[in-house]
Amino acid sequence: MPNDPALIDEMLHTAKTIAVLGMSDKPARASHHIGRYLAVHGYRVLPVNPALNEVAGMTSYPNLDAAQTAALQPTDVAQTGQGIDLVDVFRASEHVPAIVDDVIRLGIPYLWLQDGVIHDQAIARARQAGVKCIQNDCIYREHAARHRAG
Repeated sequence: MPNDPALIDEMLHTAKTIAVLGMSDKPARASHHIGRYLAVHGYRVLPVNPALNEVAGMTSYPNLDAAQTAALQPTDVAQTGQGIDLVDVFRASEHVPAIVDDVIRLGIPYLWLQDGVIHDQAIARARQAGVKCIQNDCIYREHAARHRAG
């Protein structure tokens, strides 16, 4: 099933704090480039990678729970302290069910699975719990296309 362009628009315009799950510290990796791109374009980016303490000058968190705790603590006036709005996933598809469990438990409204990350059953469960989802699409490509157009 193709992703709904109206939902993509909603996610890109509504989300303010994005947890980038699997963000790498290697500049050649898509997760590194896309996390930095999102930060430059005004999103509060929280890298989530248990192997790293920092990515591109941003504190990296070992899991979504730690990132959500940090997101709930505003560090300046521009940061609302309202928690993670969107989880952008750069992990293999077999990890998606556990990620969905965390997203539902933490009450995160949006889940985005990057190109090649697909798990129809887990996405169906997330949607049933009220999480709005995109899968097998690139948040960078979608944002850049809209940024150029508008």
